[in-house]
Amino acid sequence: MALSLALAGLLPLPLHAATETRLLNASYDPTREFYTEINQVFSRLWLDKTGQKINILQSHGGSGKQARAVIDGLDADVVTLALAYDIDAIAEKARLLPTNWQQRLPHNSSPYTSIIVFLVRQGNPKGIRDWPDLIRPDVKVVTPNPKTSGGARWNYLAAWAFALEKFQGDESKVREFVTAIYQNTPIMDSGARGAATTFIQRGIGDVLIAWENEALLALREAGKGKVQIVVPSLSILAEPPVAVVDRVAARRKTLDLARAYLEFLYTPQAQEIAARHFFRPRNPEVLQKFRHQFPETRLVTVDQIFGGWQAAQKRHFAENGEFDQMLRRKFKSQ
Repeated sequence: MALSLALAGLLPLPLHAATETRLLNASYDPTREFYTEINQVFSRLWLDKTGQKINILQSHGGSGKQARAVIDGLDADVVTLALAYDIDAIAEKARLLPTNWQQRLPHNSSPYTSIIVFLVRQGNPKGIRDWPDLIRPDVKVVTPNPKTSGGARWNYLAAWAFALEKFQGDESKVREFVTAIYQNTPIMDSGARGAATTFIQRGIGDVLIAWENEALLALREAGKGKVQIVVPSLSILAEPPVAVVDRVAARRKTLDLARAYLEFLYTPQAQEIAARHFFRPRNPEVLQKFRHQFPETRLVTVDQIFGGWQAAQKRHFAENGEFDQMLRRKFKSQ
């Protein structure tokens, strides 16, 4: 897969760009190719509209790691992360934007969506069809670390939601089921792109739990004949949000530019770019145009099942939460 330079914003600008205005987008792993195209198109439109040359730089990594980098001083004008909790953390811990940031753009500031799917070896030699297959002793699972990766937290919650239904809310059985998946996980990379590399290029594991857009991209770039996608019977609607980092943008005098950049993501032109990069567009006309590439399955949301991201984070991913306890059980059993 084509990879852009991580933390490109730390590289010096070329001499000819000295008069350009810089905008840094701190994003999560699987958006590299998408924002490369968005940046090219938006830069041309902005130049035509205002006469101002802009240089949009990208920084990528696990969503949780990116949020911490911004809290620790990475000068991102905008963040386009994997889940709302990571932007909440920037608002609450660093006070770089207001806590009601989700109300500033449509769809709770989420211009596109995705779901969680499985990527398996071509021919599906292990016969993996649904979540219960991931706890079989002969199956090795690849998924990133929920402590650093937003995608990994979506993966975990999708598995938990399936188990809640399967076991009719019996949380001891739910906990046992999800723990079994992680006991079958030999490696947890820090981000979704690293996990995809582990599975596809390094050949580790029988199944990758992945963003749908990352799985479709892998299918295209790895070439048909190597991997295939399995859509589970129940998945979760992943809603990656975007936000202006107000205090950084105000200091750098890029507020208007940053707002226009994120508003552009909702235009039909940008929605088509999102769909071409396998994100599910919010625009219904664009979604219908690309409906053939997005399989239907039953979807739940974080709000429905977990009471929102703040509650999900506190119970499952905070220190000594469900995931930490799960890891202790995993290592104790080894």
